[in-house]
Amino acid sequence: MKPLRMIIVAVGGQGNLLASKVLGEAALIEGVEVRMSEIHGMAQRGGVVESSIIFGDASSSIISDGEADILLGFEPAETLRAIARCSANTKVITNTATLPPFTVGIGKGTYPEVDEIKRVLKEKTAGLVAIDAMALAREAGSPMSVNIVLLGALIQTGALGFSKENVKAAIKRRIKPALVEMNLNAFDLGFEAAAAGTV
Repeated sequence: MKPLRMIIVAVGGQGNLLASKVLGEAALIEGVEVRMSEIHGMAQRGGVVESSIIFGDASSSIISDGEADILLGFEPAETLRAIARCSANTKVITNTATLPPFTVGIGKGTYPEVDEIKRVLKEKTAGLVAIDAMALAREAGSPMSVNIVLLGALIQTGALGFSKENVKAAIKRRIKPALVEMNLNAFDLGFEAAAAGTV
């Protein structure tokens, strides 16, 4: 497989690392080589967590600016912040539910309008899927399933080329048994929303 480069950006606590592990497991099921690296930053303080995943034959897990084929963003401002990793050929899937940093809450910062974030992402990339993953996660049964909702959206786009069945099998392998059904529901909700969420 020709290398496919993917960046996942999230705020600490949104489940970026679990999503990466599910995708890694799905790659193994698909018979695709995978390399991953993570930057934790200030994750425990609500800071950015970034994962780089390269699927296919590659010698490194480093993704330079302009090299990402897919950008998966769990928080819209963080998705926008990662725009330098994208090119005009990048497909972007983002959550539209915001988690403004504490500086905004205390009046020391501003948060960009989500419509403006979507406009910029759409203008600078090959395609944008923007869904309210938080609302769908709550519908599935837990706001903690935002990550799996977004994996459903990613798989629906076809950008990764993995089958829905193999990703669901990876979810069953990587998630605690008591939480599997809720997360499979979250995956399905994200998958369905992505079909209507292309901007």
